[in-house]
Amino acid sequence: MMKEMKERKIDKVQIPKNCLDVLAQQIFGMAIEKVWKKDDMLRLIRRSYCYRNLKNEDFLNILSYLTGEYALEHRNVYAKIWYDEETGEIGKKGKLARVIYMTNIGTIPDESFINVVVGNEKIGYIDEGFLERLKPRDVFVLGGQRYEFMYTRGMNAYVKANVSRNPTIPSWFSEMLPLSFDLALEISRFRRLLQDRLKKEKQEKILEWICEYLYCSEEVAKKIYGYCRQQEDYIGMPSDREIIIETCNLQTESGKDRKHVIFHSLFGRRVNDALSRAIGFLAGKAGGRDVELGINDNGFYISGKEINIERVLKHLNSGNIEEILKEAIENTEVLKRRFRHCAGRSLMILRNYKGRTKTTGRQQMHSFLLLAAIRKLTKNFPILQEARREVLEDLMDLENAKKVLEAIRKNEIKLRYVETRIHSPFSLNLIMQGTSDLIKIEDKMNFLRRMHREINEKIEEKN
Repeated sequence: MMKEMKERKIDKVQIPKNCLDVLAQQIFGMAIEKVWKKDDMLRLIRRSYCYRNLKNEDFLNILSYLTGEYALEHRNVYAKIWYDEETGEIGKKGKLARVIYMTNIGTIPDESFINVVVGNEKIGYIDEGFLERLKPRDVFVLGGQRYEFMYTRGMNAYVKANVSRNPTIPSWFSEMLPLSFDLALEISRFRRLLQDRLKKEKQEKILEWICEYLYCSEEVAKKIYGYCRQQEDYIGMPSDREIIIETCNLQTESGKDRKHVIFHSLFGRRVNDALSRAIGFLAGKAGGRDVELGINDNGFYISGKEINIERVLKHLNSGNIEEILKEAIENTEVLKRRFRHCAGRSLMILRNYKGRTKTTGRQQMHSFLLLAAIRKLTKNFPILQEARREVLEDLMDLENAKKVLEAIRKNEIKLRYVETRIHSPFSLNLIMQGTSDLIKIEDKMNFLRRMHREINEKIEEKN
């Protein structure tokens, strides 16, 4: 990152496009101002950079929602505008339109904490962003104890205590920004350049190059060299042209074997989130059942009893990943929460009405009932479509995940499969992230020293 800053490189900015919830809000505001001709309204909306490619079909779907065509009055969603198809005119509906609009506009959703409940007893709380990462049977740590997530009701997450399984979800990383795709590729490129030198040049010359290339001190260069040298000697170093898929069989606390498949894919957390969910979903459908996932900026792992990764990867490609992900997220907490955000922005759920403010918990319960009603009507309700888009494009990075899969198809990025008895240096942090809350700092340091020794012994055996 320091190198990129010194060389005045800037990451690409991703601007969300054609957001249908904000579009609904804007159309309602325009209708309050005056009566519009449909074509004039659409022409003005398309003058915005964000909506320059807005499809006519999406525009009409939002008009259908705002005019009440979806018949959601039984869930307190009423028509906000009228649209005359013969004249093509659009105008506001209701005497309180301006008050409703002015007291509910905005794009920042209300956030809150989720109560963690065992039986009827509240034992603590977690952030909503952390809940988005959970799926039924995931194990997480709260207050030094392990809990298995079962389901949610409103703002309560119901869990099972006395769990023996290792955590499947790392501790909450709060507002830590994910590594950008551009920066991730630069780090991967550095790995490849370093790997070439490790095969040909002596340590002193490589250290000089690292200092010059990264603008760092010799002390930092030595640490980078030692870490990468060990990885290269053990199983090789992944790079922008090669993803290493490392398989390691581990014994669980119950004594049973469990396969860890680690993807050394340095593409940033958002791309890895998309790839891991798609691969995990396909592995589960292929018979893996109890599949666990872990991700970070440097890669991801899939853990389970029976996982045939090669068969899964043959089925996954840039053409079908979007549909696979839509199916994978359909019943997840992340989609339910994002739908609430979108329902608030599109004024389906009014946060303020006649001087009364609706709490986040009541908003969530309302959105849960709305979602159930909408799914009975249609799969393509525009605000639900927007929630899916937000998960796939804003939370994850679907477009760059497609680029990675296309590069694999064209053999621009190679896949190399490796089996290990001990995790490689690059995979240790990823594997340990779920258990770090349960291990004392001293124990963690001792564990890492022991792993360092054992990996060096394996390298000596290999040599």
